[in-house]
Amino acid sequence: MIRINLLPHRELRRKARQQQFVMLVGITCVLGILIVWGGHEVISGKIEYQHGRNQYLQSQIALLDKQIEEIKQIKQQLQELLARKEAVETLQVNRTDAVHILDQLAKLVPEGVYLKSLKQTDQRIHLSGYAQSNAWVSTLMRNLDSSARFESPLLIEIKAVNINNVRLSEFDLNVKLAELMSSLDSEHTPARGPN
Repeated sequence: MIRINLLPHRELRRKARQQQFVMLVGITCVLGILIVWGGHEVISGKIEYQHGRNQYLQSQIALLDKQIEEIKQIKQQLQELLARKEAVETLQVNRTDAVHILDQLAKLVPEGVYLKSLKQTDQRIHLSGYAQSNAWVSTLMRNLDSSARFESPLLIEIKAVNINNVRLSEFDLNVKLAELMSSLDSEHTPARGPN
């Protein structure tokens, strides 16, 4: 007996292909969604990891900024302390200079000259006073110039004045302090009167 298949096999095959296609599309969609979700998770994880690193770096930078500020303050305090130390050392070195200057001036001022003021500014000394004559002022300037402690006396002004009916010469002069190369014993003996 001959069998005849009266079933619509083409239609069944078409339906089977459509089901396969729908299943493939569904699987592809699910796989696509899984891939997108997985990629999103990986990227999100990397972003969070990078945010964590950025926050760590920012906290470390803030810590370093604070330490740099502390270092700047310490350097500033160190500079202030060094400046104070230098000032104290300068005072220690120059402590006896005023005494030596006054002692030397007392030796160099001739008998006919009277000082009324003395002012030191850095390495310059301003002297003002009275002399019995211009020759005494000249002698004072020669004495200052021949001294090892003083150099370059410069007469600013000299004028005649009457004090208690005595005619005197009032003078103003500047003299520089010399760098001492030897002790005070090596200084010249000053002249004591006008030539």
